[in-house]
Amino acid sequence: MTRPLIGISCYSERADYWIMRDDDVVLVPRTYVEMVLAAGGVPVLLAPTDGAVEAVDALDGLLLTGGQDVDPARYGQVAGAHTDTPRTGRDAADVAALHRALGRGIPVLGVCRGLQLLNVALGGTLHQHLPDVVGAQVAGAHSAGPGVYAPVPVLTEPGTRAAEILGPGPVTVRCHHHQGVDRVAPGLRVSARAGDVVEALEWSDPSGPGGTDAPWVVGVQSHPERDGEDLRLAGALVAAATRARSRAVRPARLAG
Repeated sequence: MTRPLIGISCYSERADYWIMRDDDVVLVPRTYVEMVLAAGGVPVLLAPTDGAVEAVDALDGLLLTGGQDVDPARYGQVAGAHTDTPRTGRDAADVAALHRALGRGIPVLGVCRGLQLLNVALGGTLHQHLPDVVGAQVAGAHSAGPGVYAPVPVLTEPGTRAAEILGPGPVTVRCHHHQGVDRVAPGLRVSARAGDVVEALEWSDPSGPGGTDAPWVVGVQSHPERDGEDLRLAGALVAAATRARSRAVRPARLAG
C-alpha cells in the first residue's frame, strides 16, 4: 500500500537565505516535514496562494501548521496591541484548504495556529492575548520566550480522540502561544485543557459538513513537531488518512 499524502500548510514571509536578503519566500519549519515522514506519510507542501486549495483534492490528510496570529477581523474583532500583523493571504488559503478537506472527509490536524484557525473558520472566537485573561504568570507557561517551546501539563477529556491518542493525563506537551480559544465553534468540543486554557479541540458532531460522516478533525495548541520522538499525533493523522483514502470524495479528474 502506498503511503498517504499529507498536505502541510506553509508560511509566506520575508527571509534571508543563501545570497538572498529580505526575499519573499514560501517556507515551513522542517520539523513538520520530518514528523510526517517519520509517522509514515508523504509530505506535500501547500503554498499559501489562491489556487493551492485545488491540491487538497489529491491529498489524504491535511496538517495546518503554526505561525502568526489569525486576523481578528475573521472573528469580528479589532486587532489588539499584542496581535501580529495579519497574514490575510495565508489565512484565506488555510481556511479554503480546511473547508475543502472537510468537504472531502479527509483527516485534519491543526497545530497551534492551526487549532485557532480551525475554531475561527467554523465560527468560534479567540482570546487575543492570554495574559489579559488568565494572568501573566499562567500565560507565561505557555509562551516562555521567542523560540522556546516550554513543557506544559494538560488533561485530556475522557472519551475523546485526544485522550485516545495522548492518554488520560496529565500529559506533558510543548507549547508556545500567547492566544487561545474563547468561544468554541459549533461542531467542535474541548478535548484537553491546561487549567482554564483550552489545549485541544476536536470534531464532536455525529455528522460532518454536508451530511457526510463525522470527519477526523483534531486541533492542539501544542507543537508536537518540536519533539522528534513523539509521533502520537502525527501517527494518528497518518493512520486516519490511510483509512480515509479509500472512501474520500475525489473529483473525477483525479480519480484512479
